Amino acid sequence: MSCIFFVVLAARLRAQDLAPRAYLITPLHSNAVTLTWSWYTGGLDFNNVVPVTNASGTYSVPVFSLYHSLNFFGRSANITGSLPYAVGNFSGDVMEGDRRSIYRSGLVDLSFRFSVNLLGGPAMQVPQFVKWKQKKILGASLKVVAPTGQYDPKKLINWGINKWAFKPELGYSQRFGKWVLDAYGGVWLYTTNQQFFNIPSPVPQTQAPVGSFEGHLSYDFKKLFGRAKLHGWASLDGNFWWGGISSIYGIPNPKTDQTASRIGGTLSVPYARHQSIKVSLSGGTYSRFGGDYTNLQVAWQYSWLGRPK
Repeated sequence: MSCIFFVVLAARLRAQDLAPRAYLITPLHSNAVTLTWSWYTGGLDFNNVVPVTNASGTYSVPVFSLYHSLNFFGRSANITGSLPYAVGNFSGDVMEGDRRSIYRSGLVDLSFRFSVNLLGGPAMQVPQFVKWKQKKILGASLKVVAPTGQYDPKKLINWGINKWAFKPELGYSQRFGKWVLDAYGGVWLYTTNQQFFNIPSPVPQTQAPVGSFEGHLSYDFKKLFGRAKLHGWASLDGNFWWGGISSIYGIPNPKTDQTASRIGGTLSVPYARHQSIKVSLSGGTYSRFGGDYTNLQVAWQYSWLGRPK
């Protein structure tokens, strides 16, 4: 039972996030603290690998994130660190209709993301940034997930994945007046989980790379609520991912092959000079394995300019 729960939860919390304007350029020494609450609910697909039917889960994930922009060899760059915590309930019918439920709470794996602009935006102080107008942007990023989350190979469900994960990505963004078009392409790479749940004892497990594509179309709302300096935006978001077949002792399990897509929308509204609220909602449009769920996110952000002291 836990083998499939493990794959589904790891996929939800890592590979399929929708992130509009992820390659946005900010002035040097921009900083932000973001508190995000994410709520997930939906069915879990076991592909007949284990005798569990009518499986579902509902859980929430608060995330604390820190952002800082910097100069990287003359190019605009930034680094973000995120620490999530998760609480949830899961249930399913085992064998012949025996309903089982389980509760889990604990830390999810810590992640870091480094992003650098390759084309369209040099590192800029505030006076230069105010005069700069976005046209075409090409950026690259690397996201690293460290195995710091809750994990016990004897438990059926864990929040941590007990292995390192790396996602190199290229991102393109182009502005057309008040419209912004974003497109990202990347791949998740995984190390070996040396203690994957198995009966009678844990075994090493490997996972094939997961390819991903993400697109966003967003629109700027200027003079929001009559306040000329507060600009909000709204976006239509979608993604598609594939791959990730798991193997034990080098034997792949084709039923863990992920092929899925999601679509959603995001609204970002600033309500003070340094603060904003962002709300997003998304759902699965196609899911062969691991993407058939609903996700609601609400985020509060406080941003400021200045060097760390």
